[in-house]
Amino acid sequence: MKAELVVQLLAIGLALVGASNAAPASRQLTLGTDTSLDPYPTKPRIVFRENGTFKITVFSDLHFGENPWDAWGPQQDVNSIALMKLVLADEAPDYVVLNGDLITGENTFRENSTSLIDEIVAPLNAVQIPFSSTHGNHDNEPNITHYDEIIREQEVAPLSYTRLAPPGVGGYGGPGNYWVYEKVTDGAPILVLWFFDSRGGFSPGANSTAMPDWVDSTVATWIQTETAAMNTAWGPAENRGALAFVHIPPHVIQPLQADLNSTRDPGLNADILGQGSTQATTDPANAGKDDDFWQTLNSEVQNLHAVISGHDHGNEWCIREPTKNVIFCFDKHSGYGGYSSTGWDHGVRNIVFSSPSPTQGLDTWIRLENGTTRARVTLDGNYMR
Repeated sequence: MKAELVVQLLAIGLALVGASNAAPASRQLTLGTDTSLDPYPTKPRIVFRENGTFKITVFSDLHFGENPWDAWGPQQDVNSIALMKLVLADEAPDYVVLNGDLITGENTFRENSTSLIDEIVAPLNAVQIPFSSTHGNHDNEPNITHYDEIIREQEVAPLSYTRLAPPGVGGYGGPGNYWVYEKVTDGAPILVLWFFDSRGGFSPGANSTAMPDWVDSTVATWIQTETAAMNTAWGPAENRGALAFVHIPPHVIQPLQADLNSTRDPGLNADILGQGSTQATTDPANAGKDDDFWQTLNSEVQNLHAVISGHDHGNEWCIREPTKNVIFCFDKHSGYGGYSSTGWDHGVRNIVFSSPSPTQGLDTWIRLENGTTRARVTLDGNYMR
């Protein structure tokens, strides 16, 4: 039987407070856990290639919608769309991840902010590539929210697998986390891709306030519930591999930057973590707020190949986090919107599974718009050993 990768997206999030953000009853997606664990029975299955490989291309920090009041801003969106079309044609991925900060929300207007989602997903719709989104700190602003973006994406992108979480999961401001799995039989998936919402940004409305910018502790309990259901339905967790995406890097990554080795950990290293970026590490008082999430993710999810973040546009490196023995990687700043600097360029992170084996390593690298590749590493048990 041909191995199949079935995208199952469990969006981890919240029930947003306030009538303007409450989910309409007709659209509310309930994440009931049952033995089938199949919330997308009507969507097509995503399959590994005939040679047993599976390729993910990650677009991060697209930052659509900057400066809509002048010529410069819309031109950056034109440039970003051109990059997406070029990369999709060249790389021909099996799955795409949009890893946060899709929109520069502070520049948007309430009456048309979600129309930017139409522009972002148009290149994906055109080539009919399935995808999922996480959301970042710039996606929560007075005139736009993670919830707004997810609902719009569901409306305009037939191959979007992004979902909303059940009420009470994810904390205020974070409705976008989910997972993907590969099945070798109808009942035994072998790969799970997890996506978590790190929130951040500002609350909607006129009296906007800063939102927490870390994965909420309620997500830890949700991970326990979901992994228990997976184990019951599919068998032992060690029989499955996993990969996790989150926009803002967990706070435990910050001190590791000082130990980077440019040969062992190649890639651009131009953003000092905690300086100028909106993340939990910026304020020492917030350090540890995502501990419940981090500890539970690494204790409950077996064969976790890596945790992958965006957010810091000047970083591309990977490193092993020693307390949990898990590899962490940054994405590549894809969009022409958002801050940048000379020589940083724009591109994507590619990730290739060479086999559906839950313990075999992944190959990953940065691909720039001009086709140049760099920072190629294999994420396996030998990395940084």
